[in-house]
Amino acid sequence: MARAYNENLRQAMDTLRTHKLRSALTVFGVVLGVSVIMLVAALITGFNLKVEEEVKQFGADTALVSRWDRFGGPPSLEQRQRKALTAEDAQALREACPAVKNVTAWVAPSWEQTHAIRTKAGEVTSIDFRGVQADFGVVYANATLHEGHFISEGDDLHKEKVVLIGENVAPVLFPRGEAIGKDAFIDGTAFLVIGVLEKAKGGFGADEEDRRVLIPFNTMQKMYPAADDLNLRAQAYPGMLEQAVDQIREVMERRRGVPFGGKDDFLITTAQQQVEQFHDIVDKVALATVVLSSIGLLVGGIGVMNIMLVSVTERTREIGVRKAIGAKSSDITWQFLLEAMTLTGVGGVLALILVNGLVAVIRMTLSWRGVVPLWAAATGLAVSVSIGLVFGVWPAMKAAKLDPVEALRYE
Repeated sequence: MARAYNENLRQAMDTLRTHKLRSALTVFGVVLGVSVIMLVAALITGFNLKVEEEVKQFGADTALVSRWDRFGGPPSLEQRQRKALTAEDAQALREACPAVKNVTAWVAPSWEQTHAIRTKAGEVTSIDFRGVQADFGVVYANATLHEGHFISEGDDLHKEKVVLIGENVAPVLFPRGEAIGKDAFIDGTAFLVIGVLEKAKGGFGADEEDRRVLIPFNTMQKMYPAADDLNLRAQAYPGMLEQAVDQIREVMERRRGVPFGGKDDFLITTAQQQVEQFHDIVDKVALATVVLSSIGLLVGGIGVMNIMLVSVTERTREIGVRKAIGAKSSDITWQFLLEAMTLTGVGGVLALILVNGLVAVIRMTLSWRGVVPLWAAATGLAVSVSIGLVFGVWPAMKAAKLDPVEALRYE
């Protein structure tokens, strides 16, 4: 049996080598369909790593409290009419939530305004401008200092005009280095630079810039009285994030007068929830992609079946000779099945090589860690071989049923 299998496989490979162009055109649909599956799996794997890494930069044991139901666009009228969060809310959470280790508040000017920071040497626009409390750097895992020191409680209490700048902002404003102790102007007001932040890890591109500009919380409120985009981030004790979220919700509902069973006029999100939301979106995209790639596989399978039927017709006399010298119908069946499976299997291997090449280019271009997962490679190869098996059955059976006498007379 093993010898017969090897002989059939060798004949299948000889046939593919003899008809290189026809085989390549036939397998194109399979290569396309399998490539899409593998590429989507690689992209999803890379995006998952990046999203999880980026979200956890805020702190895996933290929860964000906001008046907005979503970020990244103008809020609805109902959300704009909600009561703003306050620094007193942060203090209430510290005092009334046993599972909460720390709480920090930060405020940003209206999203409709743009702000800039400049010196004589340069200017940075569209900055990530926030007023933060002294414990911001403790709660936020991505607020690590590169040099200098963080905003102190005294700076915040006395509304000092001091500023922390991002790692990409510093060389623009101070190209010769030594940013600490120098003045920078934010919207025309002079601030003393007391620290430079390390660039946060994560991000989807190598050129993503750190444009953070942080000033004391009370200084922001003094300079921009209309700034009411205040958010809270609470840090839970290890292993107590769920309890912390429940306690935060209870305190906030009580302080904001939310009736029992009513809809909250605030939002609490955790890093894990954000990762899960991303996964939900990605799963839907993956499902749609699999459906579309299935169309390519179907077209490729039909092409394989047609070519195999043509091959049966071309080799009718060969089939008659094989049967005349003792070949069984099962031998003929396996010969053509193996030929079809080998054809599509080669397509799967080509797809794997192609996708790995594309992923390598993307990884080098974007400093992105995506790879083709082992399960996706194995699935792609299995699917490609299965396409040959399924769509090669009819041609193989047709070849096996040929009458040897009639086949020998075929011209």
